[in-house]
Amino acid sequence: MADMNYRAVYTQWLHDFANDDALVAELSALTDEKQIEDRFYTELAFGTAGMRGVLGYGTNRMNVYVVRRATRGLAAYIHTFPGGTERGVAIAYDSRHMSAEFARETALTLCAAGVKAYLFDSLRPVPMLSYAVRHLGCIAGVVITASHNPPQYNGYKAYWEDGAQLSPEAAEAVTGYIRPLPYAGAPVMAEDEAKQKGLLQIIGAKEVDDDYIAMIRSLSVCPELLQAEGKNLRIVYTPLHGSGNLPVRRMLREVGITHVNVVAEQEAPDGDFPTVTAPNPEDPAAFKYAIPLAEQVGATVVFGTDPDCDRMGVAVRDGQGTFHTLTGNQIGCLLLYHVLSQRQAHGTLPRNGAICKSIVSTEMASAIAASFDIACIDTLTGFKFIGEKIQQFEETGAHTFLFGFEESYGFLSGTQVRDKDGVNASLLLCEAACVCMQEGITLYDRLQQLYARYGAYSDRVTSRTLPGKDGVSRMRAIMRGLRENPPQAFGNIRVTAVRDYLTGVRTQEGKTSKIDLPASDVLYFELEGGSWLCVRPSGTEPKIKLYVSARAETLALSDAMAEALCACAAEKLN
Repeated sequence: MADMNYRAVYTQWLHDFANDDALVAELSALTDEKQIEDRFYTELAFGTAGMRGVLGYGTNRMNVYVVRRATRGLAAYIHTFPGGTERGVAIAYDSRHMSAEFARETALTLCAAGVKAYLFDSLRPVPMLSYAVRHLGCIAGVVITASHNPPQYNGYKAYWEDGAQLSPEAAEAVTGYIRPLPYAGAPVMAEDEAKQKGLLQIIGAKEVDDDYIAMIRSLSVCPELLQAEGKNLRIVYTPLHGSGNLPVRRMLREVGITHVNVVAEQEAPDGDFPTVTAPNPEDPAAFKYAIPLAEQVGATVVFGTDPDCDRMGVAVRDGQGTFHTLTGNQIGCLLLYHVLSQRQAHGTLPRNGAICKSIVSTEMASAIAASFDIACIDTLTGFKFIGEKIQQFEETGAHTFLFGFEESYGFLSGTQVRDKDGVNASLLLCEAACVCMQEGITLYDRLQQLYARYGAYSDRVTSRTLPGKDGVSRMRAIMRGLRENPPQAFGNIRVTAVRDYLTGVRTQEGKTSKIDLPASDVLYFELEGGSWLCVRPSGTEPKIKLYVSARAETLALSDAMAEALCACAAEKLN
């Protein structure tokens, strides 16, 4: 529906929803033609990550009419699977504005379409929704969240029966059902009627929470150490106004971590996220309250989860008492090394073990896995692809899944959740800190040990925001230009090979080979010396993203190289 007659659609909405006073007031107040165009020139795309957008009225905004329409399309898709309507859909939501309302509308729209809905009674983390889909035997799941986006955003994530987000094929099929549907007139069942007919079930702690926490506890690789040392570990945790507060604290309490100091200013759920620009644990500014609290209480580890509690950010104290915020790649390598080394020490490391990471995550993980004779398998960006690998491993027996991560602060060590899990990650982080404490070192010291053993890797992620219709065209032009005239070097570092994941071809010195991954609009430049650079449009935001990884003998050298590569590549994105 891109490039549609936005003025005609704008007028149609004012007509179709004339009884919605809030909508009429908001749309009638628009005086800037560009604002009208941005709201109606296209529709929010329904992709493998569902939908995400700014709250407001319009086809290119998140609102109740967009949510109902998408849900009708999902329901139509479910109807094509025998028994799917009875198995139903699990629905969760986070602390964002309109999350609870959108979740309820999703449930009642499904009920009107004859699909059973399991609606959580209050906010829950994304990983708990993924777990609930499998635990309750649902055919699908929906969670209302915009992850770590600024407060003005919300979103609609859709999951399938394996607990992972929709595959590209399933998302395309759902889109096919959504596209012909009008925005007006979506049937919504009354809540009392839905309950009386057995189509709506409200679920709470006993249905899912208790089993989920027990499952997370089972992922501990050295539970005896936690019981022995957990009482001596001092940590600071911030839920960043989101859904992680209760499950993370409950899990830590039950495994024996008793000195948990929660950032009071960021403890309560709040869709305004008043203490941060964006509730993103990737941003060091997210810890502006947590680090002073850690210094006050003598904590050595600080961590935070985003509003839907699928991502985790970390800051650790060095031997001199200074805190350092870690990148997603650094956290991933620390947790990976912890899982593999402790399983090896306890004799539970399987011979056919495998880890999974996204193509834009650090190659240091590959080096760590190789040192334990464990396979490292790359996937496209998006944790659903790691979820797919877990499913394949279970079906074929080819590998035993041990750990998966993305540089974007998502981590997982279990198989009963098929998305990144901030509660799972919190357990592993505290456990790794206890191991280090027993050895008389810090997590920061452990990271330096890994650099000494595997080489110094410095990774950077930057992006260029290109909003609106013109921004979409600009992103396409940038990617087209890089494909038609691929750089031979970035600064003084030579390009040794180019991977084009859209065409599925890797080119090196004029010779081509096939890439065995689904098509995706990603360009990956392999550089001499083991460094690399990758460019891709974001699937959830109006940004073109740049990933850089530099490898050198020392961290100072790799840091300098990474900065130089970022500066050089940024020029090519203008």
